Amino acid sequence: MNIDSNTMISISEANQNFSKVARLVDQHGSAVILKNNMPKYVIMPFENIDAVQNFTLASDEEVMAASQKLLKRNQVVYEVLAK
Repeated sequence: MNIDSNTMISISEANQNFSKVARLVDQHGSAVILKNNMPKYVIMPFENIDAVQNFTLASDEEVMAASQKLLKRNQVVYEVLAK
């Protein structure tokens, strides 16, 4: 997920001014609430919930397969960098 820096807001500011968060969501489609300067929460319109529920993470096997594929494809580059 790419995060637009224009949609980030601190948790304290979101707590004090939730209408600002709602405006960000209306303008940009989502807002990211930061806690200790790290992304912690995403606020989005309810009608977009289906997209999130259908989102699945890659399994460990899928990640390893993709990693092996990239290593094989770029083997020459890795050998040069290892020198």
